[in-house]
Amino acid sequence: MEMASNSPLDSLWTEYGRAFVSWDDLTLARWLAQTLGQLEGRAWRLSHPLVGAYRLAAQVAHGRQIWHKRLATAPAAYATSPCCRAPFLPLLTRDVRTEGLICQHCNEILVPFDELPAELREVLEPWAKNYEPVHAVAHWDDRQRKRTGNYDAAYENAAQSAEKLLSIAGAELAPKLLDNYAAVIWEDQDECLEVRPEDVAV
Repeated sequence: MEMASNSPLDSLWTEYGRAFVSWDDLTLARWLAQTLGQLEGRAWRLSHPLVGAYRLAAQVAHGRQIWHKRLATAPAAYATSPCCRAPFLPLLTRDVRTEGLICQHCNEILVPFDELPAELREVLEPWAKNYEPVHAVAHWDDRQRKRTGNYDAAYENAAQSAEKLLSIAGAELAPKLLDNYAAVIWEDQDECLEVRPEDVAV
């Protein structure tokens, strides 16, 4: 969970993360392993407070190479990530076709799209293709905006479509990933279209 900007929200998350910085390596490793046990077997919203806390702790742990030190054992259901050797905890985003699944420990590509099981690609690809033009509305240039005649209406329609597509991700797609992974996190907002987690029903 890199905090690249100086926005008030990012500053707040940086403040939250300081709690984990003060922990010693063993305490941090044990907390991460225990929390993975709580996450196991479910598809979680990215905005869930437990997921937010875990992501902050995982960022600190990645910086300290906690999982390399083998101070605690992750639950057996979690495979080892090829990117950073932390437990395998993937994030499903609207960019799955280009970015694959994202690692929640190092923010790198955990599984490229073309390496996902075929049955997952078959359900994720059409969903991601449908999402791409919807999200693109937020990034139209002036020429594209003028061509619509009413950009505000196009933007609002795109936001409503994004809400529905994100609901599908949470209700239908993320649970399918649980056949292959111990736990899954799914993106439940679209900041560019001003879609907030509370707008996305599952």
